[in-house]
Amino acid sequence: MTQRRFLLKLLPFVTLALAAPAMARDVTDSMGTITVPDTPQRVVVLTNEGTEALLALGVVPVGAANSWNGDPWWNHIADLMGDAVPVGTESAVNLELVAALEPDLILGNKMRHEEIYPQLTAIAPTVLSAELRGDWKINFRLYSEALGKVAEGEQAIAEYDAAVAALRDRLGAAVEEEVSVIRFLPGQIRIYQLDSFSGVLLKDVGFNRPANQNVEEFAIRTGKESIPDMDGDRIFYFTYETGNGEGDALADEVLSDPLWQSLSAVQADKVHAVSDAIWNTAGGILAARLMLDDIARIYGVE
Repeated sequence: MTQRRFLLKLLPFVTLALAAPAMARDVTDSMGTITVPDTPQRVVVLTNEGTEALLALGVVPVGAANSWNGDPWWNHIADLMGDAVPVGTESAVNLELVAALEPDLILGNKMRHEEIYPQLTAIAPTVLSAELRGDWKINFRLYSEALGKVAEGEQAIAEYDAAVAALRDRLGAAVEEEVSVIRFLPGQIRIYQLDSFSGVLLKDVGFNRPANQNVEEFAIRTGKESIPDMDGDRIFYFTYETGNGEGDALADEVLSDPLWQSLSAVQADKVHAVSDAIWNTAGGILAARLMLDDIARIYGVE
């Protein structure tokens, strides 16, 4: 066979190879269907909970959204982030930094990044999860699929579920307590409900919630006038501080208020300050495991 005939015979296969990118697959996300690399090597992640998903799956991102109150990362992930470059907050992504990292995959969230989606997709294939509340497993499974690590993702969830079941068994009748979850922020108090990070986990474990928190909503935004509505058999509270001291000041003001002091949980000495990062803001699988550890410690069932 002559070289020319050989090349002509090969041409259809070359054309087919050029027409379909090698080692690629489709993922359906909140924006539609996107073709992603089969084994992405340079991943930029634009949410805190997404960063935790990557780390849990053994992937160190080349770039990531700054942890909300980290410098630039939460303490519980700092040692895992390697040479990852901070690319701005979830709500203020530095697109030039993202582009300079030359990612082959970007992971973000529709609530945060829909407006900059065209710019992101111009840089690299971009997968956006839909929500940033409640059940972290939904986003975790999407990120696992986008990374080509579905089996590893299911294994991580199975290990979490096993840890939840083991904690539930150790707690025994203690899960019958109605636990209240309160957050202090600058100028605002939130009473958290079931469709929140802590709400989903507490429901997983099997805890009861006060009636005003036992609804499939995110949170009640309120002030000191609602202190009586914050009671439960036990209260967990956390504070989000932006650096000006207003969150801590509000917490101190409420905790010293006579109405707060009259709550049954306060009277029973069942009030616990916990980490805002772990119980709320980080929002991912690593924080979930640490929250389980907090509950075990508080209830004395480590």
